[in-house]
Amino acid sequence: MMLRSRHLTLSMLLVLPLCCLSVHAQQTKSLQQRMSSTEFKAAGLDKLSPQELQNLDNWLNGHAVVTTKVVNSSGKPVFYSGDQKRHTIDTHIVGHFDGWNKNLEFTMANGQQWRVIDPEPHSCQPSENTEVKIKPSLLGSWLMYVPSCYENAHVKRVR
Repeated sequence: MMLRSRHLTLSMLLVLPLCCLSVHAQQTKSLQQRMSSTEFKAAGLDKLSPQELQNLDNWLNGHAVVTTKVVNSSGKPVFYSGDQKRHTIDTHIVGHFDGWNKNLEFTMANGQQWRVIDPEPHSCQPSENTEVKIKPSLLGSWLMYVPSCYENAHVKRVR
């Protein structure tokens, strides 16, 4: 079983550059080459002068942005897909902190947002911009450790 997953991973790594070349080749084509004549006319691009069309092509090629978002079957984002290595995150909670309750969400200084999934509430010494470590735990779960209150909370990344 392990051998098969290695073959699959190796195959994917070999195919990925070919996909990127294909995307790059598509981006360097002009709009007329990328669109059918019906689509081109329906968009009103046939009314542009050759220079205006070239300017639009140049702009599109220089501003092409590809966004890949990995989601699970329910449409929720997956932040660490597959065998991607998870690591400890050192950050700060933005604003006031005095403990947690289940479902309380914290926004971190790094822009991430985490929700407490522990059922037990915990009180800590009130503080501002509290230092935290978010550590990978077993079976894909995460622990948020707050050194100033010496406790861990199981958390789930929201954003």
